[in-house]
Formats: sequence, structure tokens, C-alpha cells
Amino acid sequence: MKVYPIKFNPILKEKIWGGNKLFSVLGKGEDKDNIGESWEVSDVNGNVSVVSNGFYKGDSLKKLLEAHKEDFIGTKNFNNFGTNFPLLIKFLDAKTDLSVQVHPDNKMAKKHHNSFGKTEMWYIMDSDDCADIVLGLKDKNTSPKMLNHITSKNVDTIFNREQVKRGDSFFIPAGKIHAIGAGVLAAEIQQTSDITYRVYDWDRVDNNGQKRELHTQLAEQATKEFETESKANYFLKENSSASLVSCEYFTTNILEVSALQEKQYDNLDSFVIFMCVEGSANISVDGSTETVTTGETILIPAKAKKVILNSNQAKLLEVYIDK
Repeated sequence: MKVYPIKFNPILKEKIWGGNKLFSVLGKGEDKDNIGESWEVSDVNGNVSVVSNGFYKGDSLKKLLEAHKEDFIGTKNFNNFGTNFPLLIKFLDAKTDLSVQVHPDNKMAKKHHNSFGKTEMWYIMDSDDCADIVLGLKDKNTSPKMLNHITSKNVDTIFNREQVKRGDSFFIPAGKIHAIGAGVLAAEIQQTSDITYRVYDWDRVDNNGQKRELHTQLAEQATKEFETESKANYFLKENSSASLVSCEYFTTNILEVSALQEKQYDNLDSFVIFMCVEGSANISVDGSTETVTTGETILIPAKAKKVILNSNQAKLLEVYIDK
């Protein structure tokens, strides 16, 4: 396999809650007011990413997987996932609140949808003043049966809301109630799954005056209790990695790059994805260099063992699978 920093064409998604920041802030797509998501690396059926640069330009993510197998995603990942890429990488812009929702775990998703479950994480790239998120239930003893009885009158007594700011990061395991709030621009890393159970959608209607479907019975089955803190506690140190999330589905670190540095991946049996969440950086592999700016994503094949990063000022999310 020819190894170099691979970029993909973003897949833009119109959403009832979407806004304009993916265009106005990140420079993606057209100047529309309802673009909610940019799928950066995707192997979801019907939404498979296509390479936008270099030797493999025009090839699909699926084609790279089928042709290069372990060299592309790593031996263990290929043994576990075959030619199904295990992660879905996104940027999101919430002009209004997303629906309050929950995702199934692997077991439930396999049973009902023949799919992976959906554990995810967010990194807050920007937020309006007083922007917040829904994160879990206010009272952990609340019965999931209450999810069938949410109204505008009781919604604020059921769900926990937390204010957010740039640089915050949250881990959302499958089964945890959540929603990104209005005014938030975020990077999202998740299992490859597009399964969402809506619990409450703020009584809004689409252009035809119709409310979106809720999935409260499935949500009741999927919802779990969690004792652990969801917000990452991390400390940035120039030119080194700080851990945000380490779980069985993915590891995500954040790097503050302010000089030339080498990243050695000799002992890592995985692809590596870099998401630029601030500034810009040059990323070099085997003599090939690509520049990423805020809102761009690069994939490094597993065959690469050394990556050179160079920037005066950048923050990068570093994503791989090592469990």
C-alpha cells in the first residue's frame, strides 16, 4: 500500500437543527442555513467516504479496505471488523437543540438492526455564550419508563443540562441519554452506526408541519445508569498527547502542536486519524505532506510507523483503536 496522509471529501447532511457554521467557520460546502453534520470518514451504507487527494484520489474508503486490509486498518482491527471501517468521524453544528436521544449498545443494535452499537464522544470546538448539552438524567433513580411521558412541562425536571465551553470533551457510552444544545460546534468520534432513538424533540415540526418520529419504547430498553463522570479532565502540554477518552471502541488524545515533532507508531496496530480543531498543521508520512486547517481530517494508514507534525499553533485530535 502507498502510505501518505489521506483526505476524504466531506459528506454534508442537512438537519432540522443544523446551521451555517460548517460553512462560515469551517469552510465546508455551500452557504446554507441547515447543514448540521459533515461526515469526514464514513463507511455507513450509502454514505461511504471518497478520497480527495493523492495516489488514491477517487477511490472509496471501502475500496481501500478491501484492497489493503491489515496495511490500512491494522491486523487486529481487520480480524475484528473485516472490511467494515469501525469508526464514523464527524463535525456538527447545532443551530438549535438536537433531539434528546440514546443509542443502543452492540448487543441491542445487533438484535434489532444487525448493526454495531453507538458509543461516541464530543470535543467542543466553539460555543455560544451559555450554550449547554443534555447529559444523563437529573436523578439516576428515574425510571426509564418516564421517557414515554416527556412533555414541555416536565422536560427540565428530567434531563441534566451542563453548560459547555471551547475545549470541553465528553464521553457518551451507548445507553446514556444526551443531546447537543443550540450554539455548539463540535467534533464527534463514534462507532460506525447511524442508529438513534429519539426520546424528545422539543415539540418542533418540519417544513410540512409534521413532528419527527420518537422511539421511546426502544429508548426505554437502551437506557442505562451511569455513575462515572462524562467530562474529560485533561491538561494540555505543548507537543505531547493528553488523553481525552480511552475505551474499547476508540482512543482519542488531544495534541497542542507548536513545533516540529515526530510521532512513533511502531507499537500501534491501528490506523490513526487526525482532526484539526484549531489552527493548522503540516502532517508528513514517508516524504508526503498534507496541510490540515481547522475542520479538516486526515487518515494515516496502519502501515505507517512514523508521522511528522509541524505547526506554529494547532490543536489536533488523535484517534485510533488500541484495545
